[in-house]
Amino acid sequence: MKRAILSNAVNIAAGSVAVALLVLGLKLAAWWLTGSVALFADALESVVNVAAALAALAAVRFSARPADANHPYGHHKAEYFSAVLEGALILVAAFIILHECWAAWNNPRSVELTAMALLVAGVATACNAGWCWFLFRRGRALRSPALLADAKHLLSDVVTSCGVLLGITLAAMTGLGWLDPLLAGLTALNILYSGAGLMRESFAGLMDEAPPPERLAGIKAVVAAHAEGAIEAHDLRMRQAGRNSFIEFHLVVPAAMTVADAHVICDRIEAALRTEVGEAVITIHVEPEGKAKHSGVLVL
Repeated sequence: MKRAILSNAVNIAAGSVAVALLVLGLKLAAWWLTGSVALFADALESVVNVAAALAALAAVRFSARPADANHPYGHHKAEYFSAVLEGALILVAAFIILHECWAAWNNPRSVELTAMALLVAGVATACNAGWCWFLFRRGRALRSPALLADAKHLLSDVVTSCGVLLGITLAAMTGLGWLDPLLAGLTALNILYSGAGLMRESFAGLMDEAPPPERLAGIKAVVAAHAEGAIEAHDLRMRQAGRNSFIEFHLVVPAAMTVADAHVICDRIEAALRTEVGEAVITIHVEPEGKAKHSGVLVL
């Protein structure tokens, strides 16, 4: 099952590379047909998309490696490095677009808008939008930071492309050449916001940031519901590394309880937690009732 999930993630990442190359070709064709600086900037961002898709593919393949002597907890965090890189590339793309917009603002030029150019640019945007939706859906299902980062990257590209198409259409209809770089610049600012948010989420994963309070509360509820026979669970901690969750806590049991009985409780809790969170490494430290802190998850 685990091997099938990883293989699926790798295949999806490879699909992202193919889609990025297709969209790049379409956008370059649209720019060649119109001479629009906004479409040229949009095509430049697609060059970044290709690089980001290749990085995501490499990260997903590397994260699929099993744990070894040098990496006993696995290679899951490799996907966060890809996500950080994608965030940085988004920022680079935004600055490239802003640079092109400034040059076009200072030297406005007419846009030659044709039905073919609109069709080509529209097909490119539709391809990105469809693949973006698919990546969000599968990335969440597979809990893959790299695929989700790629989806957010594509979402910023879709927003950019829509702004660009609106800009060149208005510029061609009104003859106001400055509308082309203006709307391209506004979409670039949206990309900056998207890239900064993506990098922040990726760094949070690398730094083992605690999960949201509501998720931690759900984990505690599962422990409380399946720890019958124990007294309490305290010092519960959780972190996420790619698609893998790491959960650890201390479980206080009656002093007279046998090791075998305590082990049965631990097995029951672990099974319930894996049903709740999926793939997980769970560490439970069993303690006698004299170690109770009367806080955390109270079972009795």
